[in-house]
Amino acid sequence: MHESSLGQVFQDYLTGEQVVETTYEDLRQALARMLVEEKGYPKDKLKPKVPITFEIDGKTFTRRVDVVAYDDHDAPLMALVFCSGTPETYTREATYAGRLLPDGPAPLVIVTDNKDARLLRTRDGKQLAEGFSSIPTWEKLLELAAKHPAPTLDPQRLLKEQRVFYMYSGFLEGC
Repeated sequence: MHESSLGQVFQDYLTGEQVVETTYEDLRQALARMLVEEKGYPKDKLKPKVPITFEIDGKTFTRRVDVVAYDDHDAPLMALVFCSGTPETYTREATYAGRLLPDGPAPLVIVTDNKDARLLRTRDGKQLAEGFSSIPTWEKLLELAAKHPAPTLDPQRLLKEQRVFYMYSGFLEGC
């Protein structure tokens, strides 16, 4: 199922800006609200719809990550990717997204369909936990990020990662 506009606008929970209501936007908003109100994430450390943009075969490609959590130095800690199918089918794509964030790789990725979730280590895609309870509290996220540092991508690896992410995004039609 593709994301479609529902022709309405409402206020984004994180930014306060007006956003277009889509078939998935209410789910993204619920995830953001849960991170802040139930998991203790500071609202100012979360950014919605973070674009990953790069050139591929002479054309600009952009995918957005639903929510990214940042530390006090504005380095990514965790990418949260909403998917329209079962999370296990999107783990690789989500891992690549976590590696390709514009402010550098995040140590961790959550992929969720709002019913189930997977917590992944970005460095190698290893699943650290599963189930909706795998979404860490803010304090636990800080601990996990310190324990599982983000990968370093040299320029050659970065190009390879971008190509693979591009292929996953097109093949699976994205999260």
